[in-house]
Amino acid sequence: MNSHTGHGHPTRSTRRTFLTASAAATAATVAAPFAATPATAGEAVVPPGPGHPIVPQPPGRELSALLREVDRDRIEATVRRLAAFGTRHTLSSQDDPVRGIGAARDWIYEQLSGYAAASGGRMTVELQSYVQQPASRIPTPTRITNVVATLRGDVTPDRVYVITGHYDSRATDVMDAVSDAPGADDDASGVAVVMELARVMATRRTEATIVFAAVAGEEQNLYGSAYLAKQLKAAGVDCQGMFSNDIVGSSTADDGTRDPRAVRLFAEGVPTAETASEASTRQSVGGENDSPSRQLARFVTDVAENGATGMKVRVIYRRDRYLRGSDHISFLREGWPAGRFTEPNEDFAHQHQDVRVVDGVQYGDLPEFCDYEYITRVARVNGATLWSLAQAPGTPKRVTIVTTNLTNDTTLRWQRGPEPDIAGYEVVWRETTAAEWQKVLPVGDVTEVTIALSKDNVFFGVRAVDRDGHRSPVAFPKPGS
Repeated sequence: MNSHTGHGHPTRSTRRTFLTASAAATAATVAAPFAATPATAGEAVVPPGPGHPIVPQPPGRELSALLREVDRDRIEATVRRLAAFGTRHTLSSQDDPVRGIGAARDWIYEQLSGYAAASGGRMTVELQSYVQQPASRIPTPTRITNVVATLRGDVTPDRVYVITGHYDSRATDVMDAVSDAPGADDDASGVAVVMELARVMATRRTEATIVFAAVAGEEQNLYGSAYLAKQLKAAGVDCQGMFSNDIVGSSTADDGTRDPRAVRLFAEGVPTAETASEASTRQSVGGENDSPSRQLARFVTDVAENGATGMKVRVIYRRDRYLRGSDHISFLREGWPAGRFTEPNEDFAHQHQDVRVVDGVQYGDLPEFCDYEYITRVARVNGATLWSLAQAPGTPKRVTIVTTNLTNDTTLRWQRGPEPDIAGYEVVWRETTAAEWQKVLPVGDVTEVTIALSKDNVFFGVRAVDRDGHRSPVAFPKPGS
C-alpha cells in the first residue's frame, strides 16, 4: 500500500526512541531503541538515537560487470593518440587533418560515434559548436566545439548526469597555439575516462540520461563547458549531478612519492549560485557543509569506495585548488551540484609546461609520465558513481523541515519522485559536527514523517530507495511549513 500524503500522530514511551510516519504508511511507527557504546580505536563514533548506522552501497552484479570491462589498454591508447596531435590548443588549427585541435575533435567524434553505433539508438553524438567572440584569452573570433555523447535514459530521461574531460591543451604561454602541447595528464587523461565510460555504458540501459562530453576552451576560460551548461539549462533539463575529470593521469607527486589508490574530489560548501535569500536561510540554520555538491560528494564515497574500484575518494571541502578552476564551475554557476576529480598529488613540471629538458630534468605533459593503471581506477570510480546515480531514483525535491512551532520533535516533508519503482524513503541524520551521515531510518513510501529527535541538535536529510535497493543522493531540507 502506498501513501503519498498524510499526517502522523506521534506515539512515544520515551523521547528520542520512536519515529512516526504518515498514518497510512505500512510502518507508521518504528521503534529505534539506542544504547551508547564506547568506540574502539579507529572505529567511527555512532551517536545514540533512532535508526541504525549507515553502511556503504555495495556494487551489484551489473555494476561489477561494467567496472570489469573498463579497459586499461584502451585508456592508454586514447591518451597517447590525443598527445600525438602535437597541440590541442583552442587557438590551433581546426582544419589540419593531423595536428591541432580540429584533428583531435574529429578523432574523438569518430570514436564516440562508433560506440554509439552499438547502443541500439539510445546514444547520440553531436559536435556542439559556437563562435566565441574576442574575450579573455580569445583574441579573435574562434569556433569552440564540444564533442557530446548523450545516452538517453529509459525511465526518467529528463533527469541528467554529466561527465566531462577537456580535450584542449596548452604550453607554458597560454596564448601559444604553435608549440607542442601534448596535454597527456591535462587533460587527455580525463577525456580517456569519459570516452571509456561512454564505450562500456553505450550497450547498457540506464533509467536516467548520462551526458559524456569532451569539452574545449577550458584552458582559455572554461568556454566549452560554459556553453554546454547553458545549452542544457535552456533545454530545461534537470541536471542532478556533474563531474569534471581534470588531471587524473598520475599518482606520482613532484617529490616522487606515490599515492596510487586515492583520488581527490573537490566539492564546494556555500553554493556558487546562492541567492541572498538562500544565504540568509543558511546563516540561520547552518548548512555550510550541506550544499547539493557536498551531498553529491558523499554519494560518491558511498558507492565508489570499494573493492570493485580499489580506490579511496578524498573529498576536499573547497570548490577547486588554489589558482586553478575546472569545468565543474560552469555547472555550479547554473545552480547544479558538481565536483572535480583530480589526482592526489601533482607534479607541476608536467603541467602547463613547454616540452624541454633543463639541467637533466624533462619538462612537459608527456604520455610517459602518466600512470595508466591509476587512470583506469579513476574511471571505475566515475563509472560506479554514474551508474549508481542513473539507476537510482532522483534526489528528492521540495524537502522541508517544519519550523512553524517550537517542538523537540522534527517533521520532514517532501515530494514523491516520478520513478515507478520507488520503494520508499529513508531519513538520515548526523551530529552537526560530523562530516558524514551517521544514522538512517527507513520510513516507507510516504511524503511526511515525524521523528522524536530535535532538529535543533542534529542535521537531517532525505533520500529515495527503489525496489532494487538503489539509493539516491541525500536532499538537505529547507525550513518551511
